[in-house]
Amino acid sequence: MTILALEFSSLQRSVALARGGVVLAETAETGERGTNAFGMIERVLAAANLDRGEVECLAVGLGPGSYTGIRVALAIAQGWQLACGIKLLGIGSMDCLVAQAQAQKLFGRVNVVINAQRGEFYLTTYDIVADGAKAVEPLRIVQATEVESRAAAGEILFGPEVTRWVVGGKVYYPAASELARLAAHRNDFSAGEKLEPVYLREPNFVKAPPARVVA
Repeated sequence: MTILALEFSSLQRSVALARGGVVLAETAETGERGTNAFGMIERVLAAANLDRGEVECLAVGLGPGSYTGIRVALAIAQGWQLACGIKLLGIGSMDCLVAQAQAQKLFGRVNVVINAQRGEFYLTTYDIVADGAKAVEPLRIVQATEVESRAAAGEILFGPEVTRWVVGGKVYYPAASELARLAAHRNDFSAGEKLEPVYLREPNFVKAPPARVVA
């Protein structure tokens, strides 16, 4: 199956194209500017010498992370499914990071950390071995002090935020290439309208007051 993967949940947005679990092409853009999503899609298609009609499945990183970036990826996926009827998969961005840690042979108990803004962080903990990974602490939002205490205790941190606490640590963003490899082993396809970002906060908005009537 030919899979196009979109991972826009972090400061590094990436797109990858894979067939049979083998990544054929990938590209990424890093920074806070807007995502050139269709430009990246066209680059990987051209690099793999494929056209849009040959894409059979579109996999989307659902976060947590940049709500705007995830929504852009979901909008593309939903529109593509409506237009072409392709299969869609939603995969958590934490799953990508865990798979990347495993690929880096980072075995043992690993804390995966993503910035949740407002001085808070998404945190989940896995026991990672060569042939698998098991969640030992569920995904949740924590204060920076909790992550700091884990770093101070010598626990392993992994993800985009590592250099905040680990001098010389390497930053890893959720990667579309890993998303594509994970998607190759999944068959829990979904209708586009049922895919939602991973977002742990309660909605917080204020209802606008009624319009004033001027006599």
